[in-house]
Amino acid sequence: MSKSKKKYYTIWKGHKTGVFDSWNTCKSLIKDYPSAQYKSFPTLDAAKKALDGSYFDHVGKNKSFESALSPEQLKKIGKPNYHSIAVDAASSGNPGVMEYRGVDTKTKKQLFIQGPFEEGTNNIGEFLALVHGLALLKKNNSDRIMYTDSKIAMSWVKKKTCNTKLKRNAKNKAVFDLVDRALDWLKNNTYQTTIVKWETKAWGEIPADFGRK
Repeated sequence: MSKSKKKYYTIWKGHKTGVFDSWNTCKSLIKDYPSAQYKSFPTLDAAKKALDGSYFDHVGKNKSFESALSPEQLKKIGKPNYHSIAVDAASSGNPGVMEYRGVDTKTKKQLFIQGPFEEGTNNIGEFLALVHGLALLKKNNSDRIMYTDSKIAMSWVKKKTCNTKLKRNAKNKAVFDLVDRALDWLKNNTYQTTIVKWETKAWGEIPADFGRK
């Protein structure tokens, strides 16, 4: 079995900022820090250069993406609708440290972010991001559509359920408090927002992507 590639972690906002060569160290420095900003890089040099810039220079990037789909397939799919918002989640482990956010699809301006939470899953984060987005768009009386790259989260929202196998415990209480609020919102509100699957194979990573893959 081949060894996993070494990664370096840049922390722009956390209990301590800088570049670190251990995920466990990084995790300890972002735990319970509101709106922590961090990302992994393949080399120490890249991580150090990133630290001199902004976190938002390195998330949701699609500049180098080239689709493997045929011209006919791309034509059939078309372009993204930029009168929209995009949501995504990131989880370091399953379960693991989780967060989610929503951005303007065209400008990538961040509209909301929650986390990082000590324990959650990517599916839960994607679900919470969708409901958060629905509530925000309804509050603003917006006719934008909303993109997600998670079919599971779309299904959960449609069924007004959170069908996670994660068991409740002290570590994930904050996450399940949000899940309960989200389910309550879905059961007590109607909405006109259209939720659309982001076409990753045609367009690259969703603009709300945290860039930590």
